[in-house]
Amino acid sequence: MKKLIALVLAFIFVLSLSACGAEEYASDLEYITDNGKIVVGITDFVPMDYEDENGEWIGFDADMAKAFAEYLGVDIEFIVIDWDNKIFELENKSIDVVWNGMTLTDKVKNAMGCGDPYCNNAQVVVVKSDAADKYQDEASLADLAFAVEAGSAGKEIVESLGLDFTEVAYQSDALMEVAAGTSDACVIDLLMAGAMIGEGTAYPDLTYTVSLTEEEYVVGFRKGSDLVEKFNEFWAEASADGSVLSTAETYGVQEAVIIK
Repeated sequence: MKKLIALVLAFIFVLSLSACGAEEYASDLEYITDNGKIVVGITDFVPMDYEDENGEWIGFDADMAKAFAEYLGVDIEFIVIDWDNKIFELENKSIDVVWNGMTLTDKVKNAMGCGDPYCNNAQVVVVKSDAADKYQDEASLADLAFAVEAGSAGKEIVESLGLDFTEVAYQSDALMEVAAGTSDACVIDLLMAGAMIGEGTAYPDLTYTVSLTEEEYVVGFRKGSDLVEKFNEFWAEASADGSVLSTAETYGVQEAVIIK
């Protein structure tokens, strides 16, 4: 009998510990407010999220994410994630939001709560400038070896076209592959291409040719999160007061940004 009582008491104790360790929140807004911060999942992606000379995250997305945190009355923390694991990182609460020039795809739409689209974009083929004349349409791409970011829209389109590709960690790595000659071409976001290739950039000998898709960027939250509505409210207000356009002009993306 004593053993039975001891087992029951031990079971009750374990349950009480579990309850304490698994505090539930009525909403994501309550969760981040209690934590005092919103954790943003990003990659190094010029001109959306990148570090300045002091190691601070800047860029169109980074600056707007900071403004959103201020709107919510919380601090902000940026965490570099493996882009291929973004859904897992969001679901297990390693991060609270994916805000990194994320293309709205069926996979994203089904796995996340998405804010209204905030930027227009395209997936473009990048090659060395001296070879660009040979690659001006989809048919001409058949024999090229591509580098693509794992989990990206670029990877999806290259795979759907049946092209040969190697996965790399980041879009910036894909550019390095082409510059080094270890890949013939890569597929990256048009906004990154505009900032990082061509005369006066980090990759002056690269250019983009074929545009493979037209797409939109969204900010992704957990499925059913009330932060989606808060983001849409924030974006409408920031559009109205000129903050969106002003920030877009700072980073040269004013032609792509969607003003509400």
